[in-house]
Amino acid sequence: MVKVGSTLLVDGRTGRLNRAWLKTLVEDLLRLHKRGQQVILVSSGAIALGRRQLQLPAGTLRLEESQAAAAVGQIRLAHAYKELLEGGGVTVAQVLLTLEDSEQRTRYLNARATLEALLSLKAIPVINENDTVATAEIRYGDNDRLAARVAQMASADCLVLLSDVDGLYSADPNRDPNARFIERVLRITPEIEAMAGRALSDFGSGGMATKIMAARIAVNAGCHMCIASGHQRHPLRRLESGARCSWFVPASTPLAARKQWIAGTLRPAGAIYIDAGALRALQSGKSLLSAGVTGTLGRFDSGDTVSVLSPSGSEVARGIAAYSDSDARIMGRKSSEIEALLGFRGREELIHRDDLVILQHDRELISEKP
Repeated sequence: MVKVGSTLLVDGRTGRLNRAWLKTLVEDLLRLHKRGQQVILVSSGAIALGRRQLQLPAGTLRLEESQAAAAVGQIRLAHAYKELLEGGGVTVAQVLLTLEDSEQRTRYLNARATLEALLSLKAIPVINENDTVATAEIRYGDNDRLAARVAQMASADCLVLLSDVDGLYSADPNRDPNARFIERVLRITPEIEAMAGRALSDFGSGGMATKIMAARIAVNAGCHMCIASGHQRHPLRRLESGARCSWFVPASTPLAARKQWIAGTLRPAGAIYIDAGALRALQSGKSLLSAGVTGTLGRFDSGDTVSVLSPSGSEVARGIAAYSDSDARIMGRKSSEIEALLGFRGREELIHRDDLVILQHDRELISEKP
């Protein structure tokens, strides 16, 4: 995943899109895509582009002015990405999100499913904050934090924040000539948080503080995060060649972090009983199919966490259900019958193995299948 700040996309003197630089970034993204990597781009810049078109004054904008600028600028930004990415033979998709979309459970799951579908179809999603309807997100929010939430949502293994700084320093290097560059962060301590300064740009809404907040979200989700300068052309190629940057290193993988979150954080809304054959399948690392379900307990919706109970009634697993208890008529039936039974085509799995944790009697995670 890559996040691009407004100061890189928009020329500070003219307020116009920095198209020559953007073309080199897109070439880097196309190279990653061509070698089989899944790419998501989180892009700022809509408000900065729109304020020039609307001839809004310099300085802090009122909320309604920011929303108007976003509405005007977003269409110009999306057009530029479409032209450059599709010129390289890759389909581009626009996804507009707010932080609420990444924090409210149902909306989070819907957005996650959309991203998974786009990536499986070899498209590159370009994500921006939905500033035309956001409120507090514009006043206090930033695309650094949104990018980290999307990385968490997509189970990304790496997030690159391209900015106007080349990494984290012990103090503001513009004010302290003795500021020490921090190349690698293994743990985000209060000392690391204290190193963050304030935003120095008229265009960007974030600063180093928002990047540290983003790093905390990313590493907790098992995602490596990098803060790097994007001022030079081909910024991703330069990173691969060893350009200076600051890395925030997680203690686990995205899959392990997700499974620990399911096992230890989410409270089950209901339960599903399975037969012996399904139990053996789960223990061998497979997903839970409707054919192996013998009954349900309690009320739960699609996207809720449920306990998985063995034929004897003990909790053997916990996972995120793709169907609600009201869809009980699919229980015990083959996946190929789900569409005919429910009238719509849903997932083949009742609980996908990536959303499933096998538990011991003390409910601790004992295995994860890649």
